[in-house]
Amino acid sequence: MVVLSVLGQGGVAPDNPFAGKPLFSDPGSKAATAANAARVSGDEADADTFGKIAAVPTAVWLVPEKHPIGKVGPYVSDIVSQAENMGQMPVFVVYGIPNRDCGNFSGGGLTPEEYPEWVSEIASSLAGKSSVVILEPDALALAHECANVDERLGEINASVDTLVPSGATIYIDAGHSNWGPAADMADLLNRAGVAKVRGFSTNVSNYNTTDREIEYASTISGLTGGAHFVIDTGRNGNGSNGEWCNPSGRALGTTPTPAQSGSAQDADLWIKPPGESDGTCNGGPAAGEWWDKGARELATGAGW
Repeated sequence: MVVLSVLGQGGVAPDNPFAGKPLFSDPGSKAATAANAARVSGDEADADTFGKIAAVPTAVWLVPEKHPIGKVGPYVSDIVSQAENMGQMPVFVVYGIPNRDCGNFSGGGLTPEEYPEWVSEIASSLAGKSSVVILEPDALALAHECANVDERLGEINASVDTLVPSGATIYIDAGHSNWGPAADMADLLNRAGVAKVRGFSTNVSNYNTTDREIEYASTISGLTGGAHFVIDTGRNGNGSNGEWCNPSGRALGTTPTPAQSGSAQDADLWIKPPGESDGTCNGGPAAGEWWDKGARELATGAGW
C-alpha cells in the first residue's frame, strides 16, 4: 500500500516534527514527468508504476549545478509556496559542499567562497516556513577520504548556523551502517554541531535494511546527547548486496511514516528519489537522471 502522506497517528510523540504534517509530493518531480511521458506514449504499465512512485512524498534535492546562486532562492520559495498551498511540508536536501563526493560520480559542488552564499540564499527562502533540511549527504562520511576533515567540519558548522534561524528542522547526514564505526561518526557529528539541530540522517541514497540502520543510528544517538534521526527507506526493501551504485535486485522500501514515541527515530523518509540513477554504473545514466529500468526494478522488487 502506498502511503501518500505522513500523518500524526496514535503512538507518535507530539514533539516529533513529522507528527500531523503531510509531506510534500512534488508535481514536477522526475518520476511525475516520466509517468506523464509514458502515458503520452501509450505505455500504461510504466505510467501506472512511475505515477505510484511520484505520488509518494520524496525529498527535493538542491544542487548548485541545477539551482545556482541567484536561482536557488526563487526555486526554494516556489516549492515552499506550493507545499503551503497544499497543506504539506517539504523536505529539502542541501547538496553543494565544496569537493563534494571527492570528485566521483556526483563530484563538483561549489567553491569555498560560493558555498556560504548559496546556503544563505536557501536559508532566507525557508525563513518562517515549515520545512525539513537534510544537510549534505556523505559529506562527513567522506571527510577522511577527501582529506579535508577540518574544512568539512567548518563548512557544516557554518551551514548549521546559517540554516537554524530559518526555523527549518535540520538533520546532518551521518552516512550509513556499512560505512564506518558509529563512534567515529558520532565524533564527527558532535564536532559538526549536531547539538544545535534536531539530529542526523542515515542511509541516504543507500540500501541497508531499516533494522540495521536503527541499530547504527541508535548507537550514534546515545553518543550525541540523544540526537534524533531519520532513515532513508526509499530503496531498502531488499536490503543491500554490498554495492552502492545502481545495484540490481533492490526494492522500494517503507513509505514515509513517523516513528512511534519512545524512540530517538523521528521518521522513515524517501530522501533519494527512487528511479533516479546513482551514476554511470551498472547501465545507469548520470547521477540524478531518471532511469526507467531502475524504477521498474525497484517497483517490481517491492511487489508494486
